[in-house]
This record gives sequence, structure tokens and C-alpha cells, in this order.
Amino acid sequence: MRGGEKCLEILCELYPEADLYTLLYVKNQLSPVIERMNIKTSFVQKLPMASRYYRYYLPLFPAAIEQFDLKGYDLVVSTSHCVAKGILPAPDSLHISYCFTPMRYVWDMHFEYFKNPLLGFQKLSVPFLSNYLRIWDATSSHRVDSFVAISRHVQTRIKKYYGRESVIIYPPVDCDFFHPLPNSDQSDNYFLMVTAFAPYKRVDLVIQAFNRLEKPLLIVGDGQERKKLEKMAKRNVEFLGWQSNEEVRNYYRGCRAFIFPGEEDFGIAPVEAQACGKPAIAYGRGGILESVIPFPKENPTGVFFDHPTPESLIQAIDLFERNIDQFDSLQIRRNALQFHKNNFRDKIRSFIDQKYQEFQSCQEGSSIAQEV
Repeated sequence: MRGGEKCLEILCELYPEADLYTLLYVKNQLSPVIERMNIKTSFVQKLPMASRYYRYYLPLFPAAIEQFDLKGYDLVVSTSHCVAKGILPAPDSLHISYCFTPMRYVWDMHFEYFKNPLLGFQKLSVPFLSNYLRIWDATSSHRVDSFVAISRHVQTRIKKYYGRESVIIYPPVDCDFFHPLPNSDQSDNYFLMVTAFAPYKRVDLVIQAFNRLEKPLLIVGDGQERKKLEKMAKRNVEFLGWQSNEEVRNYYRGCRAFIFPGEEDFGIAPVEAQACGKPAIAYGRGGILESVIPFPKENPTGVFFDHPTPESLIQAIDLFERNIDQFDSLQIRRNALQFHKNNFRDKIRSFIDQKYQEFQSCQEGSSIAQEV
């Protein structure tokens, strides 16, 4: 249940009778709200070891998403960070795409994903595959009637890569669940990360910094880079794997600060930490610029570091430690409340209703014109 799934969950609450199409579905990994939907999967579901190694089937994703037969639906809502927005809607249906990002693997983060040396066939095939996916991604964007971006950062990329306008509706944060303990301003001595272990998340950068600082660092999460990261970490860094929501909330409440080193499209985890009254120490690029008020501004909710290096992060942690009394947990939580999940629910429902009414009016006007 990462950020994309949390957005999907609310859409499922709004439209419980809808059909849910997805490339791949692993049972008992998602919330009951999502799992009770009528879920339809692509042929990727039947490929060998797809649930674990789905990333290696990326070249097949465009064909898989285009195989869904969506005739008979008058409204299609896609939530997309890869290929979902490339579905083939019927001519008489409205397609709204809630876009987490244009396909980052082949656009602005291409070199982060493929920075490791590749051998043989892979080294030769990646440039051609990337070129094909860029062409498909840009072309398929015209199958969308209206784009919704999760941040200004993503809105800019939609405009750059697709040449399309979009509106911004920030992702939902469960600020009712994530909240500070009553009458408690105490913190333990550890710093915290909650993240998947993907290359662009820059967990390696944080481990390098904390290896030098020798301060306690807890990391909630897992992913393909875990073994490599565990080998490079010293004893002050502890890997906890994925945890329940209740445990994650406890770790948020107890941490000294939340560490967020990657350039993200938005970043729900640092907002969850702020909802628990905890500041974020983050790389000052991407969507985080829209959710954190950096010190020394008034009522700061975090500290930014300017360069994606261990040295820059160490300097930011030092700045935070020297000014820790400037961070007020109530002000930090107040900043997070603007991203409350109820705001997302109200805004996305209102946007879909508005666009659907406009679409139907156009359809009725077209029918009248044909009759005349």
C-alpha cells in the first residue's frame, strides 16, 4: 500500500461498483477496499514468476494494457506512473488520467535507473527499448481527455513530455490515522526512512552519510537493492522490512526527523511524518518543495539539502540539530493537514463529475447537430 495504492483506494471507495483493470494483482497485499473490487488482470498475470520479477516484463506492458476491452464504459479513470494511461478507450467514453508521473524510467530518471553497467544483450537493447517506450508514452498520452497531476513538479513534466495541460490535485494523506501522541513532544534518538529500495530513492546516499555520522538510522521498507544496501551499512543502520501501518506510525512518532533523499514526484511518506509532528530532512528538488516549509522560513517543517551527496545531507542534519528548538510539532502537523485525504476525495470527485457533465453535454450537442 504505497502512494499509488492509497489514491486507488479512495477511487474504489467513490466507485465501488466499478471494474478494476490492472496489469498484475497479488492477492492479500492490498487493503480490503481494493481487494473487494471486480479485478481484471492482463496476460502479465500468467507470465512466469511475474509477481516477483514483473519489472523484467516492462517491454510487454504497452501491449498488455492495450489488450483490455473497454467497450461499454462511458467513464474510464486511470491512475498511471507507467502505462495505465495508454489504455484504448472507446470513442464515446471519457478518459481521465490521474498521473503520478510520465514514465520516469525513460524520461528524466532514465540514467538513474540504468546507471549500473550492463553486459551483452542488455547493454545493446536498453537504448532501443527506451526509445520505443518514449515514443509509445508520448503517443498514448493523446488517448487521455483530461490529465490530473499530483504536483506542480509532475504538471511541468506532463507539459514537457506530452504537450498537455493538467490540473493539480495532491495525493491523499490519512491525517486522522497519522497524528502525534497526545501530550507528547518526546523523540527517541533515531532518524527514520520509509521507502522502497529502488535506485532513484537514494537510500545508498543516506547510508553513506549515516556511516560517517554514526547516528541511529531505522529504515522501513524493502526492494531489489536490499542486499547491496545491507552490505554497505554499518551497525548503526537497522533494516526493518515492511511494517504494518500501526508500526510505521509508531516509528514516525518516535523519530528525531524523517530523511527523504530522492527527487520524488510528490512524496506521501514525509507528509505522513509531518502529520505525526515530525520534521523532514529532504533533498530540495521535486514535489517535496510543495509539502515542506524549509528552515529558516517562518514555522519551518523541515530542512533541505541542495546536492545529492552524503556531504550535503550531513550538513543539513547538522543545521537541523543546531536549530531543533525552531521546529514546533503543532505547526508541522498543521502544514500536513492541507493534504488530508478528505481534500483529495472531494476534489477528485468534483473534477470527475464536472468533466463528465461537460463530456455528456458535448455528446448531446453532437447528436443534435447530426440530426439537423
